[in-house]
Amino acid sequence: MGERKRKKNKKRKNGPPDIFIFISTVVLLSIGIVIVYSASSVMAYTEYGDSAYFLKKQLMWALIGVIMMIFTMNIDYRFFEKISIPLLIVSIVFLTLVLIPGIGHVISGSKRWIDLGIINLQPSEIAKLANVIFLASYLSSAQSKIRSFVKGLLLPLMVCGLIVVSILLEPDLGTAAAIIGVTCIMFFVAGANILHLIGLAVVGVPAFIKVLFMEEYRAKRFMAFLDPWKDPSKTGYHIIQSLLALGSGGFFGLGLGKSRQKFFYLPEQHTDFIFAILGEEMGFIGTCLIIFLFFVFAWRGYKIAVSAPDSFGSLLASGITSMIVLQALINMGVVSGSLPITGITLPFISAGGSSLIMTLIGVGILLNISRCTTQRRDLTAFVSGDA
Repeated sequence: MGERKRKKNKKRKNGPPDIFIFISTVVLLSIGIVIVYSASSVMAYTEYGDSAYFLKKQLMWALIGVIMMIFTMNIDYRFFEKISIPLLIVSIVFLTLVLIPGIGHVISGSKRWIDLGIINLQPSEIAKLANVIFLASYLSSAQSKIRSFVKGLLLPLMVCGLIVVSILLEPDLGTAAAIIGVTCIMFFVAGANILHLIGLAVVGVPAFIKVLFMEEYRAKRFMAFLDPWKDPSKTGYHIIQSLLALGSGGFFGLGLGKSRQKFFYLPEQHTDFIFAILGEEMGFIGTCLIIFLFFVFAWRGYKIAVSAPDSFGSLLASGITSMIVLQALINMGVVSGSLPITGITLPFISAGGSSLIMTLIGVGILLNISRCTTQRRDLTAFVSGDA
């Protein structure tokens, strides 16, 4: 009996990674590199004299990210439970440093980056993953206390609150909202009392709305979301240009490289609003493909969470999956005019070093968890119904 158990554990450790997560990640990343080049080529040539300026940077970040993904895919995910506290502390230190004048690098009125020369480090990206790892570690070790608000939820709420407040001071409402959403999902998965979660929503939603209207520009953005054509040349400009890009793409799109909105009509065309350029060039078919790939990622990610061998792995897989998918939903919601404008990128697709590298590190951890399950992760298993 003991010998059989040892063989089973060995099989778990040596299992193949989830092929659907891997393929969806590679396809999304590949599409992202192509669209970054297309969306940024005009601006890159105008500002840097090299139409491939952002393409070269994105290729470098993608290469680093893939190397880190392969590296973390081959590290036992339980290692991250051991470093959850140090990683959390480091992320909070970086979030503090970015607010210090002279250290934090300001872009478009937001102090979200630390200039390290070859890369503008975005501490909030580190904090997103660090928060997930900490929550997975804490909640898995506090299973007997999770139904108690004071003994189970208060400490992780305080940690999440500290991270969110630091990010709001940058300011970065979109990332703060994503972290809050992922935290609530992980509380639910861990088995928190549903009444406590409802109570948090009752208190948190009005507080978040108050924060939204504390700054005049945020209030204007929210009102523009409700009626962008009321002020089409200012507060409603982003949304209108984004909708024009999506609408002009039609069913099949204008074709790769043929976007009109990238000629300085649509701001942030290669970062926050790259989904609009993708829709313009690849049409309804292209946007549906991206949504389908994220759906596959979500399906397999939560499948890995269900099949994980322990509660830490289950919570970690659900947290990483939620972190990536929720951010994608927020970004696509903003670009399509379904949500108020927030500065948040589209995972795997948008240009940016910190976001892409940290996302791929998260995928690597998720793939490692998939290797520790007993279920087969190949196409044959899927066809036969065993996946």
